[in-house]
Amino acid sequence: MRHLARIKLTLAAAVALPCAAFAEPVEISYLTHWSPDTVALLEAAAEKYQSANPDVTVTVQAVPFGDLLTTIRSQGGGSGGPTIASIYDLWLPELVRDGLVEKAPDDVAGEVSTAWPAGIAAAASVDGTVYGIPNEINVYALNYNKALFKEAGIASPPATWDELKAAAAAITKTEGGRITRQGFGMINSWPAGVVHPFASLLVSNGGDLVIDGEPALDSTAAGETFALYETMIGEGYTDPAMGTADANTTGPFLDNFVSGNTGMIIMANWWESALRAGMGDAFADIGTAPIPVGPSGDTARSISYSWLTVVNAGAEDARREAAWDFLAWINGPESGENGASAMSGILMSMGILPSRSSDVEAYQDELDRDFLAGYVDVLANAKAFPVVPGGQEFSEALQQVIEALQYGQVTAAEAQTNAQADATSILERARQ
Repeated sequence: MRHLARIKLTLAAAVALPCAAFAEPVEISYLTHWSPDTVALLEAAAEKYQSANPDVTVTVQAVPFGDLLTTIRSQGGGSGGPTIASIYDLWLPELVRDGLVEKAPDDVAGEVSTAWPAGIAAAASVDGTVYGIPNEINVYALNYNKALFKEAGIASPPATWDELKAAAAAITKTEGGRITRQGFGMINSWPAGVVHPFASLLVSNGGDLVIDGEPALDSTAAGETFALYETMIGEGYTDPAMGTADANTTGPFLDNFVSGNTGMIIMANWWESALRAGMGDAFADIGTAPIPVGPSGDTARSISYSWLTVVNAGAEDARREAAWDFLAWINGPESGENGASAMSGILMSMGILPSRSSDVEAYQDELDRDFLAGYVDVLANAKAFPVVPGGQEFSEALQQVIEALQYGQVTAAEAQTNAQADATSILERARQ
């Protein structure tokens, strides 16, 4: 099972677990988008919890990422819906507004506020109130194929946009007027996959998506970022047809990088397990580097985002109580080994950075390995993707604009104008 020999969850270990007493048996469900291998680890952790809490039964429901928010909205507010849901932090403000998630109990909120870095704890909160428990932190970096760089005579990964364009030009190959190997890969058909790499280039160019709740896509830095995309596509360094994603956030964009048909791509740390599984020994050729700095930037920056688990506000009292108890346990240091939580072990099996401070410390040696070390290095200068009301709609609208630019339907200048207009309308409407 994907590199789990290096990180084992010994769930049968004799550990004294807290035992919550319930008047009668309670069934709770956990909704996630994880793959079967990872779901199996979550189920094993649930079994360990159940052994000390025999009155509680935990079942896991998995859906594709593309169906996760829809499932939460259609089922999550009723008593029969999932008791626990794993959510992208961008979704939290609307879910709170619509009364679908419960405020965290005081003891859980206090733990989140003290055991997690302030910025990550804030992403699990709305207006200062904690609604969930953070588990993973993801950040973007430039992944590149060292073998293709060596073949092209490139000594090191690009540090600037000019170097990025030069490297992409050197790596790209065409045959019969068709791109057979793209120097730089872009993603489409998936909001985060489209928007987060663009936003990472933007912040590395000194720009921002949103400032004080107002869209900032009309800035010089944003205009230069749209223009970079126009250049990469116009010069034939990237092919949108090679960048499609599917509902499981895999697809051609992943396949082309794995097979060596993409030289560079901006992606998050969590896809390490997919790369390892697809590339085998060739994974050793993959390097991680900071996002290249644009002409208006002063240092390499990236976009970060986090995930958290929330509890269904419409569930029965006993189920909500059991859900918070289970979440506090699986995210706590007593549930795993060597001071690490069981949740952090599950995350590390996928190459995902845990967010609890004690988990980061417990896995320091693992986080120092080549692929993840590059991501850990960029965390200090990362900017959190703005979590604002209307954030999901804002992200989807920006996705459409960027994709229109990728496919040559608009110019960079038109894309910038459209993106700012869309964002202004969406964020104003969300505040009403």
